[in-house]
Amino acid sequence: MSRAVVIGAGLGGVMAAAALSPAVDEVVVLDRDELPDGPEHRRGLPQGRHAHLLMPGGLDAMEELIPKAGVRERLLAAGAHEISLSSGMLALTPEGWFHRWRHDSHHMITSSRALLDWAVRTAVVECTGNVEIRTVQALGLTGDAGRVHGVRTGSPEQQEVLDADLVVDASGRGSRIVTWLTDLGITGIEETRVDAGLVNATRVYRTPPGAEDFPLTMVQADPYLGRPGRSALIVPIEDGRWMVSLGGTRGGEPPADPDGFLRYTLDLPHPIVGRLISGAEPLTDIFVSHSTSNSRRHLERVRDWPDGLVVLGDALATLNPAYGQGMAVAALGAQVLGRHLAQAHPGTPGLSRKVQRGAAAVVETAWSIAVSQDSMYPEVRGGRRRAVDRVAGRYTRRLTKAATGSYVAASALWDVTGLRAGPARLLRPSTVLAAIGGPSLPPLSEPPLTPRERELLDALDTTSAGEALGR
Repeated sequence: MSRAVVIGAGLGGVMAAAALSPAVDEVVVLDRDELPDGPEHRRGLPQGRHAHLLMPGGLDAMEELIPKAGVRERLLAAGAHEISLSSGMLALTPEGWFHRWRHDSHHMITSSRALLDWAVRTAVVECTGNVEIRTVQALGLTGDAGRVHGVRTGSPEQQEVLDADLVVDASGRGSRIVTWLTDLGITGIEETRVDAGLVNATRVYRTPPGAEDFPLTMVQADPYLGRPGRSALIVPIEDGRWMVSLGGTRGGEPPADPDGFLRYTLDLPHPIVGRLISGAEPLTDIFVSHSTSNSRRHLERVRDWPDGLVVLGDALATLNPAYGQGMAVAALGAQVLGRHLAQAHPGTPGLSRKVQRGAAAVVETAWSIAVSQDSMYPEVRGGRRRAVDRVAGRYTRRLTKAATGSYVAASALWDVTGLRAGPARLLRPSTVLAAIGGPSLPPLSEPPLTPRERELLDALDTTSAGEALGR
């Protein structure tokens, strides 16, 4: 009987299990945490209490991996929200406010991470029929530098070996894969780390009456000012709640006290987030996280990669969560695995290396987006911009300026940042012409609110910010 073992039952792990399911008789997913039976927070997810966005490319990959599950429908039925980037979002970028468009396009899913993980995990187990999740610690790999044969589990005092045709490490940011590879005789793993010192602070509020359909609202950090980046985001989540996440790079960290939290939002380039939450009812304390650096293990560069082993998700690369791409990258990596397994048996020589290279290609787009921005903030650690990065950055900035008032430019940006397309999408003739031509609509000095939304904002505002803006 053929068997695959996945280490880690987070989103990346269960997506890998979905990819493996059609190719083997049995998929065993290992996780050291006792997993909740419902959408509840669990240990092992350092960013679990902060805002998460499931980008369009990630949702597409999930739908392909478990077509019978109806992932989108499950998430919406559980209370998640579907947001159109073109019409359902207020976004203040470093180049100004984005116009909103009548096009209903580029949809992403918002919910708590707890709900998303639970809904997707349940869908995978129910719709595959051969995926089992076990609560047990993975201690290391069995095999040698040529082939991995399984996983050692249990405790150092009492170990068991679980044999496998293919092992997938999706154990997240804290993966011990480098140590495990060293134990097999594989050394010299190259690692890159870029750390802007981002701190996230998040609080959940009850959605104010009448604001149930208010657009997702974000004030983005500006990397071009030579000052710490500061941002804020209001995301609608399940059960009639708003999740409000603040972010600040080294030197501009958000505070963890309620008064400071509100002041931080009001001191941003536009106070809209603070105005919206000033009178809202808080439902939680403020949760703070520092686990935000970009870290990448260049496993695709290992000269002789062992058969029978694949590393995916945060175990391969962790991304600054400010860009909302980690979940999509995990799903797309699993999609790469699934497509290779559709062509070859899990034990086929060379298969693991091909998957590892494909997964690295998936990481590259998201990595470039995150690192190109983070490397511009003061006191960044590990970031160094090359000449090609500066040229690409100037073009991207010009395209973003055009996208504030050009749907052609905005659509191209959303395709890439939403991980539906690679960077080549930005070089299509129509996109280049849009970048050269600039925004076709005039710049906005205020967020593009409908009359009803503006009335609601004024009604919710209990600060002096509204008066200062002439409201």
